[in-house]
Amino acid sequence: MTTLQNERVKRGLKMKVAVIGCGFFAMNQLHAWKDIDGVEVVALCDRDPDRLAIASALFDSVATFTDAAEMFAVGEFDVVDIATTVQSHRPLVEMAAAHDVHVICQKPFALNIDDARAMVDAVATTGKTLMIHENFRWQSAVRRVIDEVRSGIIGTPFFGRVSFRSGYDVYAGQPYLAEGERFIIEDLGIHILDIARALFGDAKCITATTRRINPAIKGEDVATMLLEHEGGATSVVDCSYATRRFPETFPETVIEVDGELGTIRLDAGYQMSIQIGEAVTTHDLNPPVLPWASKPWHNIQESVRIIQQHFVDSLANGVEPETSGRDNLQTFGLVEAAYLSARDKRTVTMAEL
Repeated sequence: MTTLQNERVKRGLKMKVAVIGCGFFAMNQLHAWKDIDGVEVVALCDRDPDRLAIASALFDSVATFTDAAEMFAVGEFDVVDIATTVQSHRPLVEMAAAHDVHVICQKPFALNIDDARAMVDAVATTGKTLMIHENFRWQSAVRRVIDEVRSGIIGTPFFGRVSFRSGYDVYAGQPYLAEGERFIIEDLGIHILDIARALFGDAKCITATTRRINPAIKGEDVATMLLEHEGGATSVVDCSYATRRFPETFPETVIEVDGELGTIRLDAGYQMSIQIGEAVTTHDLNPPVLPWASKPWHNIQESVRIIQQHFVDSLANGVEPETSGRDNLQTFGLVEAAYLSARDKRTVTMAEL
């Protein structure tokens, strides 16, 4: 089926994008859109006029709105990028579906699995594309590991560990993170679980434990999860914002994958090693610092541009994005199952959801 993007390419026109939410992380998305050929940001929406003014200053000409319904009523865009907090996602996604536009939605996708399924169905009925901004698997170093595993260089993987442990003050830039009853699995663990899925496939079941170490927050800041994957592999997924270490490795993800023929490791400092028998090859996978990016966020900022380029390419080629809404139901389901496991102190099968 010919997509709207294909039609625009044929006519030499740019894909028009509207962005809802101009907060802390959304600025990365705005910069990334500016970097991508064939894309024009034509509208911005945020309830906060000050944030809206800062975001609009990035563009020579862009329409601004403080009400999403008004922005959709005006229209004149092909894609909406929803960069708001989770509570607003379902009404905004359904609004986008009602106005027949493609959708990118920030993670976590929904408040619960029923909402997530409803949102996927709402966009699917329009024939448009829904992608979740699940960007950790698109970090260039992480992506290299995924590609190496998928290439078969270490044979069939049977064990892995995906780990993110830090003491970085994430609350300074995103104070709302300290207020939710659910924190690290929902905000960070969802990314790490998604990497595990990219490496080992969907999971059959999960066992999880959680802790709250920081007394100033409401949710959990430590989680450890054990996954049994459908292909037979086992993975350990762990994340922490209570780990004191020097040097600080935020925001790096450390990965180890054991296969029948060898092992791949991504260590701190973006150093990857591949061991086959006694032969070891090493690779420096330090990501570039884009002109608008800054350390230590640069690996995530680069991944934002990569995932948004993937979305544009998927539309151009008429294919489903790798982190589509449909696919993300599996990652989101793992988050829900992890909380259920931690609460009930038991293993939860994905079939229960």
